[in-house]
Amino acid sequence: MKLAHSYGDKPAAELPMLFQRILSNTTLDWFRRRKTRNAIFSNMSEFSVNESDGDFDILETLESLSHSEGTESAQDATERAQILHAIELQIQELPDRQREAFLMRYWEEMDVAETAAAMGCSEGSVKTHCSRAVHALSKALSAKGIKL
Repeated sequence: MKLAHSYGDKPAAELPMLFQRILSNTTLDWFRRRKTRNAIFSNMSEFSVNESDGDFDILETLESLSHSEGTESAQDATERAQILHAIELQIQELPDRQREAFLMRYWEEMDVAETAAAMGCSEGSVKTHCSRAVHALSKALSAKGIKL
């Protein structure tokens, strides 16, 4: 669809190369989103913002993860699925702006500037919304006995 929509006017000789690039980028994007989703939902406690720093970069956290899904038992997979469901419900409970900022930054992997432009607010507001969302999620999940 992307090929036909964006490159329909290109010569036929260029289409195979463009298709390969689109396929490669789409596949990489899917794996990045999956990795990010697993990191966010399985390591929520690592997302608390340091009081002295005030800024958080998910890519730094992802690099430090060494969790392998291939060795996960059925019980662990079920428990993780239940925790994911609880987290998704808590994300839905966030105020609209916090949820929007949180999902754009950590789910869609947008940087602060992109998120601010999409939300129509300042970069500082995006950081504040994300920080509040992370703290609210952490508090709510801790209250439910989910220690991540």
